[in-house]
Amino acid sequence: MLDLGKSNSSAHRRYVVRTLAFMSGYVAINVAAIFGAFDDIGSPVAAWLLALAVSAPVVGQIWATLALMNESDEFVRALTAKQFILAAGAAMAIASVWGFGESYAGAYHIPAWIIYPLFWACFGVIAPFVRSSR
Repeated sequence: MLDLGKSNSSAHRRYVVRTLAFMSGYVAINVAAIFGAFDDIGSPVAAWLLALAVSAPVVGQIWATLALMNESDEFVRALTAKQFILAAGAAMAIASVWGFGESYAGAYHIPAWIIYPLFWACFGVIAPFVRSSR
């Protein structure tokens, strides 16, 4: 595990608090949807407002990650940025392969929002192997 040291412990603590705050909203909205709270939405405007509401915590959590990089020392910033970029590239590559599989090979359709959990899955797999900021 990466030792964040004293200079970055407050930045890391803020990141954890921000992530928990944003993801608790995300989970709350999705749990409500799973239990049918939004099943009777008939208005396209209301449906789009729901889509924006569930997307807002995702945007917030991405901001929290970028804020962590901004508030960290140069090493942690560079290391996290490298992990972020590699995970984004891997997620986009997987999504592209699957998307072309849908278009040309009749693969099952996967909704576009899956890119967000796919990105974090890629980040989780890649991060332990990226130990250098070079």
